[in-house]
Amino acid sequence: MSTGEAGGTTEAQEPGSRIKSSSPRPIPVVGVVTEDEEAQRTFKLMDLNLVIKLLEETDKDDLEEKQINSVKKLVQCYQNGLPLRDLAQIFKILNLCAGKIENQPCFIESAYNILKLCGLPFLKKKASDEITYAEDTANSIALLGDLMKIPSSELRIQICKCIVDFYHAEPPKKHITGYQQASSSYKIQMAEVGGLAKRMVQSLALLENRLVEKLWVLKVLQHLSTSEVNCTLMMKAQAASGICAHLNDPDPSGQLLFRSSEILWNLLEKTSKEEIIQQLSNLECLLALKEVFKNLFMRSFSHYDRQLRNDILVITTIIAQNPGAPMIECGFTRDLILFATFSEVKSQNPLVKGLKLSNSYEDFELKKLLFNIIVILSKDFPTVQLLIEGKVVLALFTFVKKPEKHKMIEWSAAQYEELQLHAIATLSSVAPLLIEEYMSYQGNARVLAFLEWCESEDSFFSHGNSFHGTGGRGNKFAQMRYSLRLLRAMVYLEDETINKDLCEKGTIQQLIGIFTNTISKSNDKEEAIVLEIQSDILLILSGLCEHDIPRKEIFGTEGVDIILHVMKTDPKKLQSGLGYNVLLFSTLDSIWCCILGCYPSEDYFLEKEGIFLLLDLLALNQKKFYNLILGIMVEFCDNPKTTAHVNAWRGKKDQTAASLLIKLWRKEEKELGVKRDKHGKIIDTKKPLFTSFQEEQKVMPLPANCPTIAVMDVTENIRAKIYAVLGKLDFENLPGLSAEDFVTLCIIHRYLDFKIGEIWNEIYEEIKLEKFRPVSTDKKVLETITAASENIGKMVASLQSEMIESQARQDVQNEQKFYAKIQATHKQRELANKSWENFLARTSNAKTLKKAKRLQEKAVESSRYPERPPNAIFHRTDIKGLNTTVPSGRVVTVESTPARLVGGPLADTDIALKKLPIRGGALQRVKAVKTVNEPKSIPT
Repeated sequence: MSTGEAGGTTEAQEPGSRIKSSSPRPIPVVGVVTEDEEAQRTFKLMDLNLVIKLLEETDKDDLEEKQINSVKKLVQCYQNGLPLRDLAQIFKILNLCAGKIENQPCFIESAYNILKLCGLPFLKKKASDEITYAEDTANSIALLGDLMKIPSSELRIQICKCIVDFYHAEPPKKHITGYQQASSSYKIQMAEVGGLAKRMVQSLALLENRLVEKLWVLKVLQHLSTSEVNCTLMMKAQAASGICAHLNDPDPSGQLLFRSSEILWNLLEKTSKEEIIQQLSNLECLLALKEVFKNLFMRSFSHYDRQLRNDILVITTIIAQNPGAPMIECGFTRDLILFATFSEVKSQNPLVKGLKLSNSYEDFELKKLLFNIIVILSKDFPTVQLLIEGKVVLALFTFVKKPEKHKMIEWSAAQYEELQLHAIATLSSVAPLLIEEYMSYQGNARVLAFLEWCESEDSFFSHGNSFHGTGGRGNKFAQMRYSLRLLRAMVYLEDETINKDLCEKGTIQQLIGIFTNTISKSNDKEEAIVLEIQSDILLILSGLCEHDIPRKEIFGTEGVDIILHVMKTDPKKLQSGLGYNVLLFSTLDSIWCCILGCYPSEDYFLEKEGIFLLLDLLALNQKKFYNLILGIMVEFCDNPKTTAHVNAWRGKKDQTAASLLIKLWRKEEKELGVKRDKHGKIIDTKKPLFTSFQEEQKVMPLPANCPTIAVMDVTENIRAKIYAVLGKLDFENLPGLSAEDFVTLCIIHRYLDFKIGEIWNEIYEEIKLEKFRPVSTDKKVLETITAASENIGKMVASLQSEMIESQARQDVQNEQKFYAKIQATHKQRELANKSWENFLARTSNAKTLKKAKRLQEKAVESSRYPERPPNAIFHRTDIKGLNTTVPSGRVVTVESTPARLVGGPLADTDIALKKLPIRGGALQRVKAVKTVNEPKSIPT
């Protein structure tokens, strides 16, 4: 350490001032060194290489004391922080001290003191130091994990404290000029880069029976597991299985279970969930989880214990999703089923004797988690027997009933409602696996009775707070929705015992009634849930009525009415996203299953214009509905009354059903990439129906039970259904078709012939690929079939060409007629113009008018007989004084000028002078006056 330098100084004096001295000799001035300057000089003067060299020596006798003293000086020097530039050398000194501990225990204190320094802030002199010394820092921090191998409890705990301090950074005690503290997250980042988490996980294996040290390591891992990078490193080190297997180790403080569960949670959230589940899916881990959960379940008295119990159950639920997890083998499944049902089904098992759940939030969540894990466990088939033994169906059915206030003691009204909905949802997954139990507990009767209550007007205020209660606030729609889901799940089993029992209990009529009521009760807020209820009702009815004519007759006209109601829905609502698409799919399925095959229902459907509604839906161009609607049309066309309805339908712009179907055919072929010219004519007569997919796929030999590409094409698009519908309507008498439609119709008419030829071509190609040589007769037959198919293609193409040419000629003729009409219109317009010019000439020139009058009179005279017959009375055809050149009678109506303005058409003629009306002016038409007491005509 250097001391301050002293030296004499001369004070500045003002000019003319007198010098006074209080002492006979000058006073020396001492230079004061501040603590910051001292620390900075210390960083410069401390020779770390010398310390390292001293620690590496082993020959001298008094070396140990010098080494310890040098470390003490180092600790004293860096007590305010560690510069990043010196970090690598300091950790090398730490490593040298740690290496001497085994033979020289006195170095434990030295290592301990250096470790305490590691918890101090890291200091940087330049902004770039963090990047420059990143590798050295990462390696130095990683060394902390390696030092956990030293069998010293004191050192291990200090290492853990040092790492924990990374996450609770504090500013340096004294500011050192020229240095700044590294960023608060720098140590954490370097720990990730150096792989410290992996080393800390590996150190757990050294701490089997050292509880205090293990708790400190778990605390470190808890902090480290907040990072995805560290979690990935921990996962690779098998941290999940290692920590979970020791969950049940003795720990009076309870920290081990808490910290371990927190680490497992972080691993599941921040790494590959599948990998962590795989690590936990072993017998050792599940046994530990089972014992921990069992102890917490039976002895949870505090809020903390109950919360921890629920966390363990959630982790177990995640593990149970793995089919390979030995849940049954370790006995965990049996215990979970017992815990889920003991409140509803009495059990003599000592685990639950005297046990009772409270209505606290944690116990309420526990009940829901137990319902949830039952659904997951039921996916494993061997669990079914345990579900039977645990009477799970009976326990769940205790919730499928009208809420009774005097029995709702355990749970609040809102809690009971949520548990009720959750239980019914659980039954939807479990009951289909336990049909015998479902029927033995009168499952259908219970559900139908519950549905009857849902439909009733009983006063009931639903809270609708939960996920399952969405849309059901203030009504019973949520309960109705989940009950119908349960019925739908049971009906879809196609078990005749269940379906027969449902029908005998009047399910069809009850469901139709519920559907009708939902139409009147629904509003905008509940629209989505009502649509789901209606969809489920229709699906249940479809499942019950399919393949059974008597049930279709029960469905009857009331059922047809609700189907027609849905089909009349505004098409704009299909795009609303509320569920109208699903409802329409369910409706179409109901037509197929509940109406088709029952002639009275079919006739009623036709009578109510059901076919018109189907075609209206088809005209909406909703591709997802094409297959269903066309399939229904094919079946309906078997009814002889259908054809007239189909032909009578008219769409937009007077479009007919046949035109619509042909248009759909063209659209489908365009999407499939079928080769056609601009007029829709066949291009490849050998493969007239080939799609672009078929062109890309090469023919491959397939087993006899595997359909080929040509066969699959029939089911994968709507062309076959359009062919079937048009075939039943009769190809020859289709109304409202254009020339383009007729061209396409030629192909549709021969669809079956083309498809048969296509399949034979595939057979021929497969024979060639398999290198079989057919006998001459078979070969001749194959060649004849393929040639015949090609000839049909050529014939159709020729017919199409004739149609196109004929239409072209017709278009030319129509164009000529149109031009002739235009020409006649122009000629007539010219004549009218000429007539108008003559009229203007007569009105503007008196000579022209007189000349025209003379010509008119001459024409009139020339048209009369030259000799008048004897005794004939002569009647004049003209009016004297009339100055017009147009043929006139005694009454002329002038539409251009109102009569009231000019006094009538004959105001200036000789006739007007004979009799003037009272109002003045010319003669005018007077309304007829009805006479009083006219004699009635006597019927003959």
